[in-house]
Amino acid sequence: MPYRAEYIWIDGQKPTAKLRSKTKIVTEGEAPPIWGFDGSSTEQAPGSSSDCVLRPVMVKPDPIRGGSDLLVLAEVLDIELEPHESNTRAACRATAERYAGHEPWFGIEQEYTFYKDGRPHGWPIGGFPAPQGGYYCGVGADEIWGRDIVEAHTKACIDAGISISGTNAEVMIGQWEFQVGPLGPVEAADELWMARWLLYRIAEDFDVSAHLNPKPVEGDWNGAGAHTNFSTNQMRDNYEAVIAACEALGKKADVHIQHYGAGIERRLTGLHETAPWTEYNYGVSDRGASVRIPWQVAKEGKGYIEDRRPNANCDPYVVTRLITETVCSYLDGEPI
Repeated sequence: MPYRAEYIWIDGQKPTAKLRSKTKIVTEGEAPPIWGFDGSSTEQAPGSSSDCVLRPVMVKPDPIRGGSDLLVLAEVLDIELEPHESNTRAACRATAERYAGHEPWFGIEQEYTFYKDGRPHGWPIGGFPAPQGGYYCGVGADEIWGRDIVEAHTKACIDAGISISGTNAEVMIGQWEFQVGPLGPVEAADELWMARWLLYRIAEDFDVSAHLNPKPVEGDWNGAGAHTNFSTNQMRDNYEAVIAACEALGKKADVHIQHYGAGIERRLTGLHETAPWTEYNYGVSDRGASVRIPWQVAKEGKGYIEDRRPNANCDPYVVTRLITETVCSYLDGEPI
């Protein structure tokens, strides 16, 4: 009996790419094949030469349809079967292969905001809710909106075999977070993109939308980030490598800021647990730093760091590539 394969890919919209998907009916016993799509409708090709190619890179059980149906994450190629210019995965894969000896691991904390009827979920019509304070990891109908969607999304990720490692309500009302990892640079980004797709798709069934706007509400409200936890085998073994990683990131701070998500200056203001986007610093247990060293890492003398700068709307292939390149090249003694 044939099965349904939902092909998921990243489009060419700028400054922030979007997810797209469509269904292919595949003959029983066959693997999801290379497929195609109209790139002129996704800002990836002109109408006069519109064909783009989808090559499967990760296949998971479909937790929504069930049965033998599959979710297929695909990278975009041109008709010569070379990586499309919008394909940031190819460069990430090359970097991961180059620095594989460092065994880089990533855990990404994806913050997002639910919207209902054109406003953050739980916000009153034409007004504001109570100030921030009780919403973070809160409980109760006066603090929390969207938990039913979060629970459905979490179960779907587990059923699909995605390495989701936790969830929590965030500081702003209607805002949540899930975490993926630890995984390698490419694998962490692959699974985060698929987890994002599942979030959007499941929220549809509740007539709610999930957004990655880095500053969903201006004023005294927290933004939404994608805090990125990172380690190498050296960092997991000694504290000197942890400090070296922090120093390395400071040497290329401007490059990272430019590629950590559109609108980053709206979120990294120096308020609401952020460092200003124009500055770089690191510190132990400091959530107002660009890069945080967790207290237990300082105490144990080994571990990982948390880059708190990436936006919720970042491209995780770009983030994991940049961090891997910057830190591993520095640890290798290469000029950066």
